[in-house]
Amino acid sequence: MSLKDQITEDMKTAMRAKDSERLGTIRLLQAAMKQKEVDERVVLDDAAIVAIVDKLIKQRKDSITAFEGAGRQDLADKEKSEMAVLQAYLPERMSAEETLAAVKAIVAELGAAGPGDMGKVMGVVKTRLAGKADMGQVSAVVKAALAG
Repeated sequence: MSLKDQITEDMKTAMRAKDSERLGTIRLLQAAMKQKEVDERVVLDDAAIVAIVDKLIKQRKDSITAFEGAGRQDLADKEKSEMAVLQAYLPERMSAEETLAAVKAIVAELGAAGPGDMGKVMGVVKTRLAGKADMGQVSAVVKAALAG
């Protein structure tokens, strides 16, 4: 079953269970998917859907930080519950050790020597590790690998 079909089935299940919070989050995800399909005139595959989910989760993280900074714990809690629903659609993430090993292998493969090669390395890393690792964490690992 494709990820798109899974999301549709989960929406139907949430409707039947009258789980309005989960349903709202899934509808938000479907709206983002539909927007991407209409804007780019493509049919989304699982990798593109994972990228959309990643983007939505990043937005939630930013919102949680802002809401907690402003003292709005009620809104931060709502964002956290949405983030939990969205994370169910991400594939299993790589551990920190696996990420480090993959980055070191790519750096060695490209012959990258210093911080000036960051863009070249990140370009390859993004294509190989997209959806498998948190890109914020990967960026820090690449910086550390190129610095030392």
